Amino acid sequence: MLTDLSPLIAATARWLTVAYPACGGPLASALCEAQARQAVTVAAWLRYPTEVDAALVTLAGPGGTARLDWVTGAESAGEVPAEDWAWRTWVDEVVASWAAGLLTDPELAGLAVAALAEGEHAVGAPVEFRRLMAPDDGDRRAAALLRHPDLLAPVTALHHTQLLDRLKPDSSLAA
Repeated sequence: MLTDLSPLIAATARWLTVAYPACGGPLASALCEAQARQAVTVAAWLRYPTEVDAALVTLAGPGGTARLDWVTGAESAGEVPAEDWAWRTWVDEVVASWAAGLLTDPELAGLAVAALAEGEHAVGAPVEFRRLMAPDDGDRRAAALLRHPDLLAPVTALHHTQLLDRLKPDSSLAA
C-alpha cells in the first residue's frame, strides 16, 4: 500500500499555484511553486502524521478540487478536459486550506513546522521549510497572490478551525 503523500502534495501545490499564480517570469513561477510545495508538505504531514494515515488517504482518495474551485470562483462552465481531470482528483481540500493558512500567517506556520516533530514524516532526515518560514523579498514578490491573506481567505476559512485545533488544542479550553 502506498504511504507516500507525494501525489497528494504535488496535486495540491499545483492547484494552489494555478489558482494563485506567480507574479513574474519562470523564476517567479519556480519560487512560487517552492513556497506552495513547502506549505502543502507541512499541511499534509500535519493532516496525515503517520504512515497508516497516509496509506488510508491514498487508498480512499483525497477528494478533489470541486469545492475549492467553487469557493474561489474557478469552477469551469463546462467539463474539465481529460488531461486536466486526473491530477485534480489528488487535491486534498483540507490540506489546501491548511496550506493557505500557513502561507498567510507566519505565526501559524511556525507552530505547524514545530508540530511536525510529533509525526513520522520528518524523522531521520533534516527538513527545512525556509521559503515558508522566512521568505525573502524575491519569494514575497513571486508569490504575492499566493500569500495575500484577503485572496486566500475563502480557502483558509474552509478548515481553519481544524488547523487551530490541531496546532493549539488547549486554546479552546482557554476561550
